[in-house]
This record gives sequence, structure tokens and C-alpha cells, in this order.
Amino acid sequence: MSERVLGVTPPISTALPTENEKRSNDALFKELKAQGTFETPSETQKREHVLNSLKKITNQFVKRAAQQKEPKNTMLIRDARGRVFTYGSYRLGVYGPGSDIDTLVVAPKYVTEEQYFDIFPDLLKEMAPPGAITDLTPVRDAFVPIIKFEYDGISIDLIFCSIQTHRQLPDDPDWNLQDNGLLRGLGDKEVRSLNGTRVTDEILNLVPEPATFRLALRAIKLWAQRKAIYANVMGYPGGVAWAMLVARVCQLYPKATSALIVDKFFNIMLKWPWPLPVLLKDIEYNSSVTRVAVWNPKLYASDRNHRMPIITPAYPSMCATHNIGKSSMSVIQQELRNGAALTHEIMVGRRPWKDLFAKHTFFTAGFKYYLTVVSSSRTKEAQNIWSGLVESKVRHLVTKLEFHPSIALARPFNKGFDRVHLCKGDAQVDEVQRGSLAYLTKEADDEVNGTVEHGLKAETEIEKKRENGAPFVKAEDTEIPGIDPAKIEAATNMTTKTEDGDAKVKMEDVPAKETEYKIYTTNHYIGIQLVEKAKSLDLSREVNEFTASLETHDLYDPLVNCLAIQHVKSWELPDDVFEPGEVKPARPIKKKRPAADSDSNPPAKRQQTMEPAA
Repeated sequence: MSERVLGVTPPISTALPTENEKRSNDALFKELKAQGTFETPSETQKREHVLNSLKKITNQFVKRAAQQKEPKNTMLIRDARGRVFTYGSYRLGVYGPGSDIDTLVVAPKYVTEEQYFDIFPDLLKEMAPPGAITDLTPVRDAFVPIIKFEYDGISIDLIFCSIQTHRQLPDDPDWNLQDNGLLRGLGDKEVRSLNGTRVTDEILNLVPEPATFRLALRAIKLWAQRKAIYANVMGYPGGVAWAMLVARVCQLYPKATSALIVDKFFNIMLKWPWPLPVLLKDIEYNSSVTRVAVWNPKLYASDRNHRMPIITPAYPSMCATHNIGKSSMSVIQQELRNGAALTHEIMVGRRPWKDLFAKHTFFTAGFKYYLTVVSSSRTKEAQNIWSGLVESKVRHLVTKLEFHPSIALARPFNKGFDRVHLCKGDAQVDEVQRGSLAYLTKEADDEVNGTVEHGLKAETEIEKKRENGAPFVKAEDTEIPGIDPAKIEAATNMTTKTEDGDAKVKMEDVPAKETEYKIYTTNHYIGIQLVEKAKSLDLSREVNEFTASLETHDLYDPLVNCLAIQHVKSWELPDDVFEPGEVKPARPIKKKRPAADSDSNPPAKRQQTMEPAA
């Protein structure tokens, strides 16, 4: 019986592993364990407990939605049930400590998106153990309907889809989403929601050896994360895209070890003739169950513009890497080149696997100039939404920068830096909103009933004792800032004497302590590489256009949110972007010009110093 051929081309090699390849594979597995990419059985059990709880909450959610829809239909309410599916790294089996769980709630046709946002958040708090749900953030206007939260310390991204072909969902535990007919009647958002799970399942179905695929993918994911080229929202491949690339190499070498797959990965993807798409199977063009467009560069100009197209295998096929721009593609290819050279040395025994996972030098030696995009809000909940919107638009700023004649490369860092600041008065708030880090605090967030308490006055440094509702301060023990004690004694209309000689001060005479505010910020950094001989850099047009696009968005509230963009030199980067052991760039020392003789010609005009202006 012939073996099933996977992929759109025959394999390159079906050779069995050599002893040397087996030893290298053992070494890779040990290194990945040493790097902490595997979680403990107890942590995995905790994930399973959380998912089981979400399944119960989902069933209750659908029942309540049915009660709202048809309160007298006891049969509908009795049989109402929802389903919970996972996708992404958890479903692929390559999750590790601290990984989130990408989760999908599927409901029958009568359950609406509005009910999802109205009912589910409250049910989470009601049915989960007390205090288990934190950072609960429903995002109604996202690409797909999503509720973000942490459940017992595990980050959950919970998306939603209502199946229009089912009055009730099947009770069969093996029921899945692979049938294309389930997409009938669904719009773009709903199809994208379902396709997270559908794509993940297809990937696993299209690799010859899932165990080999998983170990190789763990290695590539760790490498991409360490090199800061892992984040779809910032213009790099996301987890699904990297998974599809590894899966394609597995198809080409179906008998290889994970170590050899990693080695071949770098060589094949470095030489890949982009924009030729990476496909795990032929694209389905003839199905008509949904109006959502299938990726087709022959028909759609936007698809022809994709630089590194990696196409999802589930119908309707889409490009998972449409966000990749000129700069990020250049960075990815350079890292693939470095990886190919390293894995060659590793496979012949001249280098250890740990060298492949060395950290990036984005901050330590990557650039001289940076732009930092600072989003800020006056509450934590507002910042969760505002910073998410800003993050999703940073790549648009990068695209604008790439068209600037003085910029050779604009590389966004793949994640933002969240900070909390404690400000006294509006002047300090304004400084922080403009990017100042002078008022950073590491204090835990003040929370009241799950919401951040904002704008509270801090307790005054002077202890106040109350007598008959008035503040009581001993004159001989404490001076009141801003009030002259002699004037207090002289002004009988301001003070009165008690029998023991103490002065009772009126409340209006005690200066109020300045209100303290917590300001929440997120900074995104973009490394700027200038073209040779660039003399100046004016980015005002690009910055103003980017800022205006966000400040006219429906989610922007000028009373709560703020956006600023600053230029930063490498030696001015904040300390918290560096990890222990990393060396912060030092400010270059300018060479002193030799003194000119009095009878010599005047020196030529000094060349204009490069100063990126935002």
C-alpha cells in the first residue's frame, strides 16, 4: 500500500534518519527542555480545569440566550448547548509556561453577538471561583468578537461564532468544524472566528508525523520569539504562519527527525522564491458556501501585493502574512540567513543548539535612532482597549516610514512595554503622556470590585485626628505646609484655643494635597536605519497623519486617552527594555577638534548632525 503524499509537490527526500541526525535530535529535545519550553503536568492539568469550567459556562450562556429569545419554549431551553474549541498553540500541542489559550465559543443560530457581550462576561464572574477572573476586557469592535481575560492566571482570548445552519448544536462529543457547510450564511467576522480552529486542525491533518512536527515547531517558535520576529499584528509571521512553514518542510521530508526539519527549514525558506505562496494543499476555488473571498492574486490586486504569502489550508483560504512589509521581510530574511549558517554548524557538531536561541540585539546594538509610540490612558480598562487599537496600527506608521527617502529600514519591535505612573497634578500627567518615565511606580493596581480606582487622593503625610468632624493637629508637633504658625496664632478668626493650649485649625486653612493619578502607558519602539549620507530626517508629516488617524477613531476619548510619538537615541532608551546582563549603549564621545592656528583659513561649515525629528 503506497503512503499518502502530503502537499502540493512530491517530497524532496524520504530517507530514514542517520545516527548522527538522531543524536542531534536528542540534543535539540534536551535544549528545548533546558530553555523551559515545556510546562509541568500540573500546569497542563490546570489548563484542562479552566477549559472544563469554560465549557460549563458556555452551556449556561446558551441556555440564558435561549430564555431571552423564546422564554416559553421549554424544549429550546432544555436542549440549548454551546461548544468550546481551542486553536493556535494549545490545539497544535506546542504551548509552554505562560502561553495563553486561544478559545472559540460556538453557539446555535438564535444566539447573537450582542448577547455574547451582554451575558458572557457576567457569567464568567458568577460561575468561576471568586477572584479567578481578572483583567476582563470585552472588545466589541475588534476584528472578531473577543473577550479577553485571565482565568486563574491563564490568559484567555475568547472569540465567538453563531452557526446559522444549526437550530441546536449536536450532543456528539466528536462533532467538529471541518464541514465547509457550517460556513453557510456567515459573514467575514464569523468565518474568521471559525477558521482559527479549522486551520489548526487542517495543519495537523497535513503533516506526516505530528510528533516530529511539534518538536520542530517548538524550536522555530522559540527562535522567532528570541529574534523578535514573532507577531502578526506588528508585521511578522504569527504562530499559525510559522506553523504552516514548518508543516511544509515536514511534507518535503516526511521521514526526517525534528532536528533535520529545523535545519532544512532555514535553507528552504531562505531560498524560497517569494512571492510564490507557501501552500499545504491546493486552494479550493469552486466552493460557494460563503461570500468571503478566497485568496487569489489573479483576481485581487491586494493579494498580488503580499510579499511573503503563506496560505491557510482551510476553506476559504486566506493569506496569514498580509501584514508583512518591506522592512520586516528584510529582517526575517537576514535572520533566516543567520539561522541557516548556525544550523549547518550545529548539525556537524561544531556548535550547540543553544546558540540558535540567542536573544536579539534590537536594543543593545540594533539601531542608533528609535521612534517610540506612546499610548496612555487614565484607567487600566481604557488602556487595554486604547493600547490594543494603537498596537494594531503601528505597522501602518512603519509603512509610511518605509516610503521616506532618508529611511533604509524601519523595524518595529514585536511587543509593547506596559508601564504605570503615579503623577501629582496635571503637569506631571502631561509629562507622562508625552513619554516621560520620571514618575514610574511598581505599586500594585488599586482595584475596587474588579475596576481600577482612579483619581483617588493619597493619604496626607500628616496624621489627622478627628474631633467633632474637624481635622485636629498639634501645633507643637507639626507644621502645616504653606501656613505660617505665627499667623495662625495671631488670627483669631482662623484658630481657637482649647483648654490644653492646642490650636484647632479650620479645614479650609489646611492646603489640600495634590491629587495623585495613575496613568497607564504602553510604548512601542521602532528602530530606524538611515540611508547612507542622510543629513536630516523630518517625520512630521508621517507622524501627524498617523496621529490623526487614531485621534479620529471612535474609540478615542480625549478626556481619557492620549497618543504621542518621540524620537529616542540608543543611549537614551529606558532601563527596563534591557534584561539582566545586557549592556545599554553608551553615549558616543565627541572628538575635540584641534585648535586652528590664527593665520589658518577658517574651518569649513560643520556637516549638519543627524537628528530625527518627530
